[in-house]
Amino acid sequence: MTPLRAPVPASVPPTRRRRTFGVYIGRFEPPHQAHLLVMLEALRSVQKLIVVIGSARAARNTKNPFTAEERQDLILAMLRGAGVARSRVLFVHVRDYFYNESLWLSEVQRGVAEHTRGSSDVALIGHLKDESSYYLRSFPAWEFIPTHVVSPLSATDVRRAYFEDRLEDMRAMVPPTVHAFLDTFRQGGDYAELRAEYDFLREYRAAWASAPYPPVFVTADAVVTRSGHVLVVRRAGRPGRGRLAMPGGFLEAHETLLACGVREAHGATGLSEAVNLGGHLRAQAVFDYPGRSLRGRTVTHAFHFDLGIGQLPTLRAASDAAEAFWMPMSDALAGPELFFEDHHAIIEHFLMRG
Repeated sequence: MTPLRAPVPASVPPTRRRRTFGVYIGRFEPPHQAHLLVMLEALRSVQKLIVVIGSARAARNTKNPFTAEERQDLILAMLRGAGVARSRVLFVHVRDYFYNESLWLSEVQRGVAEHTRGSSDVALIGHLKDESSYYLRSFPAWEFIPTHVVSPLSATDVRRAYFEDRLEDMRAMVPPTVHAFLDTFRQGGDYAELRAEYDFLREYRAAWASAPYPPVFVTADAVVTRSGHVLVVRRAGRPGRGRLAMPGGFLEAHETLLACGVREAHGATGLSEAVNLGGHLRAQAVFDYPGRSLRGRTVTHAFHFDLGIGQLPTLRAASDAAEAFWMPMSDALAGPELFFEDHHAIIEHFLMRG
């Protein structure tokens, strides 16, 4: 691996005054050596560093294996190991908003403002390396301070080594405090489930590796509501075993998207065929965030069926779901960490329309 390079000046250059606040945005899944070097460099240019941790409140998966709270503790531990005082580091946790960039931007702005308390003396720290760094252009009110840290290392590299048992490779990628946490985490049930899912996904993608073109999968999902409740299933298989989801599945060659959504809603939940879902169609939308599924490029067409007011129909989970039940809308909206992939965002999209 190419070594990290960080030509960090011993003091702030005379042409740039020391900013009160610096903002550093990332997912830190997990924090690694390059993250640490960027933070240490930033702390030479700002009095306090606000670390914005993305993908907060997401269900654990192989791309987001650690909670925002765990990542915050890891960042604090590695900075403390580098001699940084706790008082100089602040945190903001931000959810993913795959289909509403404005909500993500406003959540970052709001979280930072809670720390800056009206100060405009704010700088954004980062490195414009590829399209994943687009957000660095999204905060024009903050001065942009490019980092001098140059590294090919990414958290993807760390996760790959972690889930493939290349522990010695991983040791050089992360600070000792992070390595100690990862080693302990490997002994628990969460890691065992993530590792099994990692292997499942690797085999799933390998099965399509010989296709002449990268496959694009098409699915249909059903958001069924009734009397302040939404119909959900708990996944029985991988990926996402144990996570909540909308009933849905892959489009078959002979059917329309609407027919697929209706079939899956009935088949996965035991909802009586006497319930005419097609007659209660209220809205539909396409959800095509490129990274929405770790299985591969998957575009889903979601249909909202509103059954109105009345008794909740009886359900019975099918073989591919551990259970099916009516979940109060308030609980569904409040629990993004309970849901598979972007299913919470899709349900939120329809329920927040009113």
